[in-house]
Amino acid sequence: MTNPNDWLEFGQKFHGHKCPAMPNGLRVGAAAMNALGVERTGDSNLVAILDLGEDHCATCFADGVQVITGCTLGKGNIKKTHKGKWALTLVDKKTNRAVRVTPKAEAMLANKNTDFFKNYREKGVPPTQVPDEVVEPLVQKVMSAPEEMIMNVSDVFEYVWVEPPHSFDGFVCEECGEMVVEKYGRVKGDKKVCIDCAGN
Repeated sequence: MTNPNDWLEFGQKFHGHKCPAMPNGLRVGAAAMNALGVERTGDSNLVAILDLGEDHCATCFADGVQVITGCTLGKGNIKKTHKGKWALTLVDKKTNRAVRVTPKAEAMLANKNTDFFKNYREKGVPPTQVPDEVVEPLVQKVMSAPEEMIMNVSDVFEYVWVEPPHSFDGFVCEECGEMVVEKYGRVKGDKKVCIDCAGN
């Protein structure tokens, strides 16, 4: 069983500040892994699909998921659907099984009605400047709450992940001299160039 408390200190160092959303991602990620009976991945046998969007509150949730599941941007096994929701679908490619875990709306609304959000974050105060006595109780509440109080965990369901082709092909742009992955190349006159040098 994965214990999210084992990852809190590292998660906060990785994330860069204290807030309730990153720990929420730790809790949700741990619940998904435990439902599937899987361990943190060091390669790409797990895929985390997040329904987060861009430029909205609590996207810090994604860092908690990355830290605890091992699904990362660099490995390419964390994806965003851009639906603007705080949901995780964790896929185990080895068994073609998945689970969907979502923070409970009432728990998230309760967080949004705290000093951390109302008197600091919604007023533009950076999270690194929120006093510890304001944010730490929120972090501890997220980390200690019973799972059934703060999240919904679906039944495990079948999910066949279709692996996109992985390319090792590349070339040197004939204008800027930077390396480019082959499929992103362009032709400009008689030169093989990158998107930037092609101007599109």
